Amino acid sequence: MGESLIYRRPLLYRAVMLALYGRHYFARCRVIAELVPEGASVLELCCGPADLYRNYLRPKSVRYTGLDINPRFVARLGSAGRVWDVQADLPLPTADFVLMQASLYHFLPDPSAVLERMLRAAAKQVIVAEPIRNLADSGIPFLSAMARRHTDAGTGSQPRRFNQQSLDDLFSRYSDRVSRSFLIPGGREKVYVLDA
Repeated sequence: MGESLIYRRPLLYRAVMLALYGRHYFARCRVIAELVPEGASVLELCCGPADLYRNYLRPKSVRYTGLDINPRFVARLGSAGRVWDVQADLPLPTADFVLMQASLYHFLPDPSAVLERMLRAAAKQVIVAEPIRNLADSGIPFLSAMARRHTDAGTGSQPRRFNQQSLDDLFSRYSDRVSRSFLIPGGREKVYVLDA
């Protein structure tokens, strides 16, 4: 399948994310980085251009592995990145912390299988940050159509998105493992921290 234009160039992807999120794009990275202690091992699924690692986790001397289906994103990570289709039913590499940012919607209608694999791979915690306010749900038909059209990271377009209720419903299945949940600054995304 052909990926959408924004996934073809890491700099274009970052520019689009910055336009969508504004100053809150890096706020998410800061919040997640605060949850990861210095020297921990980290596995990030669907890592994209790995801004979290490059700007926030690398200074904390973490042992990082970024997985993404996009070889152009992974190439920027050198030996810290691996081309990986998270949809493939393969065991994930293990790490203290297993992370996913703004990508869980790619596994709708039911991302439980991915979450279960993340929990098996995590020695300490799984951290998921997911948008709950999306342009794909915009009341402006042109904006929602464009947002839905440009969601193909290389595995097919994904027109569905979470809202706060549907994300809370999903994580209610893991209520015995959820140690924290909170909105990031700006309220566009919600973070869930699950104990392994």
